[in-house]
Amino acid sequence: MKMASYEDKSVKPPNGYWRWGECRANGASVLIERRAVWVNSALMVALVFAAIAYLSLGSLTLMPREVIMALAGQGDMMTGFMVQELRLPRLVAACLTGGAFALAGILMQTLARNRLATPGIIGIDNGATAFAVASVVGMSVSIAPSTMALTGAVTAAVLTFGLAAGSGTQGYRFIVAGIGVGAVFGAITQLLLARVAIDTANAAYPWTVGSLNARSGGSVHLLGVGLAVGFVTALALARSLTILRFSEATANGLGVNAKVRRIQILLLSVVLTALAVAVAGPVGMVGLIGPEIARALSTPRHVPVVAATLAGALVMVLADLMGRTLLAPIELPVGIVTAIIGGPWLLWILMRPQRSHA
Repeated sequence: MKMASYEDKSVKPPNGYWRWGECRANGASVLIERRAVWVNSALMVALVFAAIAYLSLGSLTLMPREVIMALAGQGDMMTGFMVQELRLPRLVAACLTGGAFALAGILMQTLARNRLATPGIIGIDNGATAFAVASVVGMSVSIAPSTMALTGAVTAAVLTFGLAAGSGTQGYRFIVAGIGVGAVFGAITQLLLARVAIDTANAAYPWTVGSLNARSGGSVHLLGVGLAVGFVTALALARSLTILRFSEATANGLGVNAKVRRIQILLLSVVLTALAVAVAGPVGMVGLIGPEIARALSTPRHVPVVAATLAGALVMVLADLMGRTLLAPIELPVGIVTAIIGGPWLLWILMRPQRSHA
């Protein structure tokens, strides 16, 4: 959004923008990008329809009208239990984790100025997973997986940043260092699982592939708070995110302290990833697919923070719905579904010409 002068009412807003509001105190109005409004609205509508389908389909198929009645506290007891107690909490977890993964992804991609620099690809997911699994199978004292996931994500980020010394968060050295760190933490996870009893390993298995079956109510609530704070913070940093796509000298010249902003954005991405991993495990491809959908639909003038968050939630909901229904009664973990979808998507990104914006 931009500020326009109130004094000259005859000046039309730039092409592609609406002018909203006129403040007599400081003589300014707000410019709203039209395409962003339409894209965000379309993604929100798509998410609502996907949510209704998610609540309707499963071992017991319900009509949309029955779902709406159950959400309103009406209808028979069995339908209300199925919708409100079984499917709705999982739907909320899918929306929150998908939104958090995608928001962390677009923040990291903007920070590194590289479309491949998602938390999953640069090792943050694996770091969070290794520490979360350790809290379940490898420690004599039980510590909350969400706390351990945050510790692991921070550790992986610090190691990646340290190994990429000299290049900061830019360039392929940062990505290669992250891949190496992720491989090490992945090996640690497998070692932990190999050294425990089979029942304990089965309990930790969902953490390794990404699944919403192992969600914890406390972790979901913590993720909800974290995503809300992170989303508002990302919106507040929207102008800085756009400017950081340019060189550090340009950013500093435009009044943005590039070093401070990069640290803030990196921390925000790490926290969002850790909280999402604490709920669903490493569902890394959502952080790649969500931002790509948002960028494909949006203009390159701004970083599509809102669109990426909504697209990530939509991808997660649809992926978990497919995992629950495609091979029913066998259920596929959502991490496997997103990997099947995200693998070809990653190849397409690698083979497609690089665009000028992050």
